[in-house]
Amino acid sequence: MKRTLLTLLTPPLAACRYGCAGCCAAPIGVFWLTAIVSILYGAIWGGPAEGTGWQTVLLGAGLWAVAVVWATLTIRGASEDKCAERSSTLCSKILPSLDEADPFDEVRKAR
Repeated sequence: MKRTLLTLLTPPLAACRYGCAGCCAAPIGVFWLTAIVSILYGAIWGGPAEGTGWQTVLLGAGLWAVAVVWATLTIRGASEDKCAERSSTLCSKILPSLDEADPFDEVRKAR
C-alpha cells in the first residue's frame, strides 16, 4: 500500500527507493516536475490563453501518468531482477565486484 501510494504521489522517489539502483529516477523526475509545472501553469496562470488552460492541465496530467507508469515498470523490473543478489544482470553492471581494485588506490599509486 505504501509503495503504491508513493508511486502515485511521488514517482521519482518511489523509483529511487524501491528500484534497484535508481537508474530511472532522474528522467522520471523530469517528467514529474514538468507535469507539476504544467498543471500549475494551466490552472493558476491560465496557460497560453486567458482563463484556465485545460489543454495545459491535461498535458500535465498526462505527463504525471507517464511518470507513474514508468516508475511502476521500474519498480516491477527491479523486483523481478532480484537486485539483492550479486548474480543479478542489472546489479552486476552497477555494483562493483569484491575483487575489483579501488580506482582511488590506482590514483594514489600513480603519485
